[in-house]
Amino acid sequence: MTEISRRKLFATAGALVVAFSLPGEAETNQKLPGSLSSEPRLSGWIRVDAKGDITVFTGKAELGQGIRTALTQLAAEQLDVAPARVTVVTADTGQTANEGYTAGSHSMQDSGTAIVNASAEVRSLLVEAAAARLGLPAASLSTQDGRVTAPDGRSLGYGELAAALSPDRSATPGNRLKDPKAHKVMGQSLQRVDIPAKVTGGAAYVQDMRLPGMVHARIIRPPSYGATLLELDSAKVEAMPGVLKVVREGSYLAVIAEKEWQAVVAMRSLAGAAKWNAGRALPDPATIFDTIRALPSRAIVIRDDQANVAAGTRSVSARYLRPYGMHGSIGPSCAIGLMQGDSLTVWTHTQGVYPDRQAIAALLKMPQAKIRCIHVEGSGCYGHNGADDAAGDAALLARAMPERPVRVQWMREQENTWEPYTPAMVTEASAALDASGRIVDWQYGVWSNAHSTRPGGAGELIAGWSLPEPTIPSAPVPIPQPEGGGDRNAIPLYNVPNMKVVSHFIPEMPLRVSAMRGLGAYMNVFSIESFMHELAEAAGADQVAFRLKHLSDPRARDVINLAAERFGWNAAAPLAKDHGRGFAFARYKNLAAYAAVAVEVSVDRESGLVRVIRADIAVDSGEVVNPDGIRNQIQGGFVQSSSWTLVEELRWSTAAITSRDWGGYPILRFQNVPQSVTVHLIDRPGLPFLGTGEAAQGPTAAAIANAVADAAKLRVRQLPLSPTRMKAALSA
Repeated sequence: MTEISRRKLFATAGALVVAFSLPGEAETNQKLPGSLSSEPRLSGWIRVDAKGDITVFTGKAELGQGIRTALTQLAAEQLDVAPARVTVVTADTGQTANEGYTAGSHSMQDSGTAIVNASAEVRSLLVEAAAARLGLPAASLSTQDGRVTAPDGRSLGYGELAAALSPDRSATPGNRLKDPKAHKVMGQSLQRVDIPAKVTGGAAYVQDMRLPGMVHARIIRPPSYGATLLELDSAKVEAMPGVLKVVREGSYLAVIAEKEWQAVVAMRSLAGAAKWNAGRALPDPATIFDTIRALPSRAIVIRDDQANVAAGTRSVSARYLRPYGMHGSIGPSCAIGLMQGDSLTVWTHTQGVYPDRQAIAALLKMPQAKIRCIHVEGSGCYGHNGADDAAGDAALLARAMPERPVRVQWMREQENTWEPYTPAMVTEASAALDASGRIVDWQYGVWSNAHSTRPGGAGELIAGWSLPEPTIPSAPVPIPQPEGGGDRNAIPLYNVPNMKVVSHFIPEMPLRVSAMRGLGAYMNVFSIESFMHELAEAAGADQVAFRLKHLSDPRARDVINLAAERFGWNAAAPLAKDHGRGFAFARYKNLAAYAAVAVEVSVDRESGLVRVIRADIAVDSGEVVNPDGIRNQIQGGFVQSSSWTLVEELRWSTAAITSRDWGGYPILRFQNVPQSVTVHLIDRPGLPFLGTGEAAQGPTAAAIANAVADAAKLRVRQLPLSPTRMKAALSA
């Protein structure tokens, strides 16, 4: 494994601090684009060094979605430099703006918009500075490869020009962006800068970090929620080779050792020596959907359109169910903490370095100014998995072992049993069709827990639950529309004169839950688009034509038509026996990227196994910065959603979580991934960036379910469509 020296780490992650002007409270009275509105200082986004090389700062984290590459392209394009001359520094409380969480497909919309505009304004300022030096009109000058050049051949480098500019200058409104027709870097499939180390076994993730003098820690978790430590005899463990310290604070228990395997062996021995009480019981998994439906909830009407139209001639209703799901991160969570004097540094794969810092400060009762959180990519990190909790562990144990970096690596069973899951959900839909087969009434309800219990307070870090003075989780709250949480994408884009949509927010959480990619959008799009298929069947209409009949948004119609055309929907030859085709569409959050999905599946009636044969996906993400980057995200989202839809389901007993390993929580294996997933992009040069990373998940689920219904000639409305569930349905 490649080692990262501390000197090298700080050379790449921290050396810019000296020359960098930290974000301040500069004021502007006019709305600036993207995250410039909250951090208007140009120095918060762009730095030009003496050589003319560019450093870009973003408060968003690279999570494998390719934003380091895309943001590099934005700056390189607008500043007229080669991408190789651009370095991107991602989320770091010591260097970057506070852009909250990297979530909801907001990176390009918020940070990308800020960076592209800041880069364009910096280029304009450099040209103006050169014009003043050369005594020429700015309009007569051109920029290329980090230099401003006059018609007579005289030129000045960005480095010497930038030295005269104020680092505290604020951005100003106005479009200085290059004409998209002149783009040379934006719109090109630049190779991802984060990939090489990942495919060559290099140091790519926080799990790979090795700092001088680093020690290793393991946590001993309670056997269940609410369990407390009753007895512990740690003498034997403290005498084991390499063990430096057994840490016990109330019911919080950990061991620190010189080497990692020593920590693992000591952890197992310490776990055997610990005696706990039973903790609280979990709900009966056999009746979990009835439990969720019956729990006290707050009814929030998010859409209520009424019109005087003729009553429908046919009514259709359906109920859809989604189980608890796990992030299933391939690499269990990890973090490194280092306490030096009264200052703490934490390297973490959190999706929000500033909220994580706030939570850690509350956990340790330290000033936030004394804590620095640096984002480092995590293996398989997305949504709210165990990353923030591991960072809390690293902070506590760094305090217990000052002046030495403490690496905390969770075990597989800890990740599976203590991460925040995605909530189980229930949706109910009913609609009426008129004589022409048009929807004239739509009623929809969704029942769900909170979809975000991310840090901000110490109670969101599970380490705090076991301390002598236990921290209390914050009361769960719904995320308001238009983005929404459990009700994300619960309002369809279809034109229906009578429509009522109600979100039933459930505060009580039977299991620990939080954010999974797409939040409630996956389930709501699955439900709505499955229901659209059922309504089309009731109307005797083609699936695609039925959707188009109810859509006026031209961009929605474009992606639907493109996906259908490339799939060969209207010209499709008869499918093989037990094969089926399905279609689905959504605009993520009703304000981000558009995606339409057409799939072919096969259903094995003997085993119940569903296999996805091929898929064509059309996407409109606004202006395309990196075509391959968008395809990566859509294909990855399709494969992940296929796994959720076909196999993933958390299992537990009333005493404990039983999905402790991959046997207890299967995910889609390589032999079962789709044979072909083709992504077709609609580029909209000059239009705003639309978040793409979570656009495919919902339509994928519905398209697969619709194709399964077509192949099997029956509808299964409970996820996942696992072999066991399908075989039972086919045998009924």
